[in-house]
Amino acid sequence: MDWLGALARLRETRTPGVLVTVAGVRGHAPRQAGAKMVVSASATWGSVGGGNLEAVAVERARAMLAASSASGTSGTSGSSGSSGSSSGASPELLEVGLSDRAAYQHGVQCCGGEVTLLLEPLAVVPAVAVFGMGHVGWELARILARHELDLHLVDSRPDQLSPARLSVLDDAVARVHVHPVPVLPELVLGGLPRGSHVLVMTHDHAEDAALCDAALRLVDGDPDRLGTLGLIGSSAKWARFRSKLLAEGHPAAALDRVTTPIGLPELAGKDPATIAVGVAATLLRSFAPSDEPVRDEPGPDEPGPDPSYGFAQGRDAAR
Repeated sequence: MDWLGALARLRETRTPGVLVTVAGVRGHAPRQAGAKMVVSASATWGSVGGGNLEAVAVERARAMLAASSASGTSGTSGSSGSSGSSSGASPELLEVGLSDRAAYQHGVQCCGGEVTLLLEPLAVVPAVAVFGMGHVGWELARILARHELDLHLVDSRPDQLSPARLSVLDDAVARVHVHPVPVLPELVLGGLPRGSHVLVMTHDHAEDAALCDAALRLVDGDPDRLGTLGLIGSSAKWARFRSKLLAEGHPAAALDRVTTPIGLPELAGKDPATIAVGVAATLLRSFAPSDEPVRDEPGPDEPGPDPSYGFAQGRDAAR
């Protein structure tokens, strides 16, 4: 398998990796600039030149993978807060000399030149499952599809997942998986990628309750099997669900796993698009690395908003 096929394989199997590219060459080197190799924790594909050069690259790539795994940014996204974000680790440049006078760890390689390698982490992207492709689910899918993630769309009504209705996702950045399940959509939960974030928003409250029950049973004893679990609806709906779930044997502490209502409470409006924006914003915020600063105001060298746009005036006039 070449490096391009390896990238597809890692994405398909949700396995973290590192893409190593020969970014620059001075003098003689075994490979030209542009040569690539993919490294996972247990395998490599392609080559950047063999010998000490390649061994050093593999060693550094696997150290990066180990560090990302230890810090929770390698791709699994469970209840502990790691999100599987593809931006968890930063690319690195690595310079390796190819002479008998250069330092080496895995044997002398005396081609005579110097190689600069670019190491780019390939963390697992987040996975999101939307159960219920009604008005809010459809709007939410449109937003989430513009982001690098695995998007699973589930509905027990086949017409909600028709090619015509989902044609708005034809140019999606996300990898979209469609699950038409006319009976027992909760069975889809067991086949979702580990760490998937689940949003329950079907047309049927009985279906919503069954999905919450199945999700909580799935994470019982394995909290990281799923990521966040969100339920659309009111506090009254959740009060009824909570009583039902307690009666079915779920401990009270386990029910804290369910977030309801979902979205941003400060974002007023009950139309589907507004609700979807709030839900998407909450999810995307959770995908950001924990050490990434949140920017609320322009930096010292950045211009503020252009007052000529009149956003504030138009909003005030509409109130």
